[in-house]
Amino acid sequence: MKKLLVILLAAFGALAGTALAQDTNNLKTSLGVFEAQTGVILVKCYAAVGSVAVGPSEISVRYKETTNAGSGQKSYGLAIEIEGGLFPRARILVDDEEIDPLLNAINYLIKINYDVTSLPGFEASFTTKAGLRVIATGVRRDGGVLNWLQYEDAPRLSLSSMQLSQFYGLVAQARKNLDALKGTK
Repeated sequence: MKKLLVILLAAFGALAGTALAQDTNNLKTSLGVFEAQTGVILVKCYAAVGSVAVGPSEISVRYKETTNAGSGQKSYGLAIEIEGGLFPRARILVDDEEIDPLLNAINYLIKINYDVTSLPGFEASFTTKAGLRVIATGVRRDGGVLNWLQYEDAPRLSLSSMQLSQFYGLVAQARKNLDALKGTK
């Protein structure tokens, strides 16, 4: 009985630690800090842009506007969710000012090839404040370039070049939608 209790407590602690790590990483973003305010009314608004199916997993992109009802101050950004398959649900915040660098990085990684080095292999990556990594790797003897998406230390999610392009399109559409939203206010 004691052994079962110890196992259950250890499992609960591990799950709580995972949830805490996600919240802690999102607090590295301005949007995460803004949404963590206490003692104020926050109005969190969002709209889905779309999703990319990656085997049993799914990557979805939403754009967000959060308003402090008392001061009228607003914060904008993206919420990218990865869930399904072997991956626990992860919700990653991307600040408004990170979206263009993320788009530039994905565009670069879509086009990368072995011209970047004379060495037999490479890994190129871009990481957001909250820990979302977009990665391209290549080893000459294996042939093509592989694309990955990773959050924190979770396993890498393999994306085809088409799936990476679709993800780029979703982030680009979210950028346009946020720009239009900010222009109407």
